[in-house]
Formats: sequence, structure tokens, C-alpha cells
Amino acid sequence: MSFSCSSSITHLGGPENDHEADDATLHSSSNLPGSLAKFKPQPPPLFSQETGLSDLKTAPPDEWLSDPRNPRNWSNGRKWSVVSIVSFYMFVSPLSSSIMSPGLSEIAAKFNIDNETILAMTLSIFLLSFGIGPLFLAPLSEMYGRRVFFFPFDRLAKTDQPCCRNFQEMATLLVFRFLAGFSGSAPVACGGAVVSDLFSERERASAMALFNVGPLLGPVVGPIAGGFIAQLVGVQYVYFVLAGVTALAGLIGVPFLKETYGPLVKLRVTTHPTDPEKTPQLADGVHSLPKKINFLWTNFSRPLHLLTHSFICFTLSLYMAFMYGIYYLFFATLNAFFRKTYGFSIETCGLMYGGLGAGFMLAAFCNARYSNVFYKYLADKNGGVGEPEMRIPPMFIGSVFVPLGLLWYGWSAQAKLHWIMPVIGSGIFGYGMMTTFLPIQLYLVDSFKYAASALSAAFLFRSMLGFSFPLFGHAMFTKMGFGWGNTLLGGIAILLGFPFPAYIYYRGAALRATSGLNH
Repeated sequence: MSFSCSSSITHLGGPENDHEADDATLHSSSNLPGSLAKFKPQPPPLFSQETGLSDLKTAPPDEWLSDPRNPRNWSNGRKWSVVSIVSFYMFVSPLSSSIMSPGLSEIAAKFNIDNETILAMTLSIFLLSFGIGPLFLAPLSEMYGRRVFFFPFDRLAKTDQPCCRNFQEMATLLVFRFLAGFSGSAPVACGGAVVSDLFSERERASAMALFNVGPLLGPVVGPIAGGFIAQLVGVQYVYFVLAGVTALAGLIGVPFLKETYGPLVKLRVTTHPTDPEKTPQLADGVHSLPKKINFLWTNFSRPLHLLTHSFICFTLSLYMAFMYGIYYLFFATLNAFFRKTYGFSIETCGLMYGGLGAGFMLAAFCNARYSNVFYKYLADKNGGVGEPEMRIPPMFIGSVFVPLGLLWYGWSAQAKLHWIMPVIGSGIFGYGMMTTFLPIQLYLVDSFKYAASALSAAFLFRSMLGFSFPLFGHAMFTKMGFGWGNTLLGGIAILLGFPFPAYIYYRGAALRATSGLNH
């Protein structure tokens, strides 16, 4: 793996992470009713010859900056309604990943599974495709907009979930769990970029906090609901509930979720496909298949390019992925621990995940309330100019709580103290995890030209560790015990959570200045 300070990525999709000075820039796409063109104050240039797209004349960009149809200029009510809908989609998708965890014992009995690794795979295989999906969908959202990708995959998810219910073989269950993960990944691919589309740097911390509640709270609510469903009517009916919740998201999203990608909205406002002067130009680019293939490949490869060529993207994604792996390690082991140690029923074991949820909610409230205030304070001290590195300091607070929560949870579980003690430890970990996730995502959105691709690169990394950690978690805790096992995880969290963020805080601006990947 190599990290370079420059990029060979052609500036195709444009910075969908619009900084105030860049809001007027409209970049490229293809295969739309029109093609996304470049807007600059000076005479509009032709598109890169690599894209095969033609010049497209439009209104002066300064008019767009104040246009009420610009998503950045929507009313606060309209912006927050869109973010709330996206957050609900983000709640529903990860809900599917963990809702079956209380029913793992029933699955083991049905298929005579005594290998904990294979059993854990039924839970974690969802994350494998859940991480792969954004690799393709995020770049496409930078070409064709955000909204279009929510609804086809929403319908696919409604189909996959009932199919999981009718499994008669273990292989069938694994296949449809894999497909369900891919179909549920569309909100992940586009959701963070929607926040970037709607809010400026000084405003987006609160919106990102709400956005993060869904994907982190969904896996917590899943075992609680799944425990009661599995106990009362059987684990197979979990998937009908999931299909119903997914349908509800679609009913809300179709009429109320609007397109937020500024370049595409601007294109619809300023360009009409029937314009005789523009239609031939658009057709020239659209029908050039070799150039279109090259264009698509450049966009598809961008997330992996960011992950492998940017030190900033790799290190922050690694830290996020490590915590996400621990998070899903809880789902693979916590249920069995409380059943064996305290004799709890399936539904009661599901309630034990509430500690994580409480930690997430408290962290979301604190971050939503204070992150923007802290960022504005640092920006004002810098002459009113905000920098992505001003997102980093709150991360150090979370980096204290992550190992503290792991040590609390691990050693109280090892000593078999009152059941509330491990729950409190998991809540402390949840608070720390949420408090680090938000600054990392805000930093990626603020510092990279392609916010959706940067976020999908990080999500791919964290999903891979979320998939793999449950596979070895049971064996690790069996050999090391909960105390030393969580001590090991806490030690690694300290190594990842302090040196790399500190280096980026002090040297991030210099790294960004020498890289073609960053603003």
C-alpha cells in the first residue's frame, strides 16, 4: 500500500463537498437528461477530454449561490426534514444486521451448528455486502444524484427480507443475508453526502450527529426487538417485521425525500433537454461508449484510491473500522454471555443492548449541542476561517471513553458482578464510539473533494472489520477471558485513537496542501 501526496484522479464528478468558495462549481456526469457541466465565473471551459462531455453554457454561477432552489439555501425546516428521513433510512438498514442476534441459538439448534464461527457468520455476512455496496453506489451518486438510489434498493430490501424467513438450508440463509446487506447499503452510500449537500461547514455538525444516530442506534434496537419477536413467534418472523419497516421508510421517502446534489439540481434548473442548441452537444458525450466506460471506471475506483493513497483517509478509517469491529463483537457475544452468566431469557438479553444505545444517544445530544459551537470558536480565533483540523479535538474525548468502557465492561464481566456493571461499561464505550465517529466523518466531508467517495471508503473498511471481528471474538474471549480480551482491544484503541489524530491535527493542513485529493 502506498500513500502519495498527489492524485491522478481526473476532476470528473466535482467536489460534491462544496466549500463556500466552491459552491458555484458544477462538475460532470453522463447518461442523464442532460450532462453535468462545469460552471466558473470566467468563460466556461470545455470538459476534460477524458470524459467525452461537451461544453454546456448556463447562467452565471453567482446567481445560483443565492437561488432559493439551491439546496444550501433551502429553509431549515426543509433541510432537517430531509436529514431526518435519511437518518430513518440509515436506522432501518443496520437494523437488519443485528435484529437476528438474539435468535442465533434457535438457528444453531435448527441446523445443528456447534461451531461459533459459522454461527457468527450468519450475523456478520450482512456487513460484507453492506460495505461493498457503497463502493459502487457512492461514486454513482456523484454522477446521477442522491435520491435516485434510495428507492430501487429499498424495494430490493423488501424482497430480500421475506426470502430470509423461508430458509431451509444454512446456505440459503447466508445468500439472502448477503443480498439484504447489499440492498440496504444505498442509504449509507448517499446519506453522509446529503448532509454535505445541505449544510455549510459551520452548520453541519448537528446534522451529522442526527445522521449518525440512525446507523448506530439501529443495530442496538435490532436485538431488543429481535429478542421479543424470536421468543414470542420465532426468529423467522423477524424478517417480515424488517420488510414492514423498510416499506414504511419507502412510504415516507418517496414523497418527501428531495434531490440534494447541487450540480444536478442546478442542471435541472438551467438546462432543458429540448433546447436545440444543447441537445446535440449532450448526445455527443453520452453516445461515446469508450469514454463513458473510462468515466465510470474513474468514479468507481475513487473510493479505493482514496483509501490506499491518502494517509488521512486510511488512518481515520482504520480507527473507525476498529471501533466498528468491536461494536459488532458485542452483538456476537453479549447475548450468549448474559444467558450463560445470569440465566436471562432471549428477550431480556436483548434489553442488555440498551447500554450501547444510551451511550449513543447521550453522545449524539452532546455533539449536536457543542460541536458546532466549538468549531465556530476555533474558526473565529483563526480570523473567521474554518479548517477541517478543527474537527479533531472532540475526537480525543471519545478516545478516552472507548478504552475506559472496554476495561469496565471486560473486567466486570470477568468478575461476574451485578449485570448492570457490564451494561454501564458498554454504555461508556458507546458514548466514546459516537464521540469519535462524528469528528472523523465531519473531517472526511470537510477535507475531501468527493465526500461520498471518502465516506464510502471509510465505510468499506469498517464493514470489513465489522464482518471479521465476530468470527474470532468467541475464540478470543474463550482463551483470554473477557477481562484480558477487552484489555487487549482497549490497548489497541489507545494506539489508534491518540497518535494518528494528533498527527493529523498538527500536520493535516500540510498533508492536504500537497495532495490533489483534498481541499
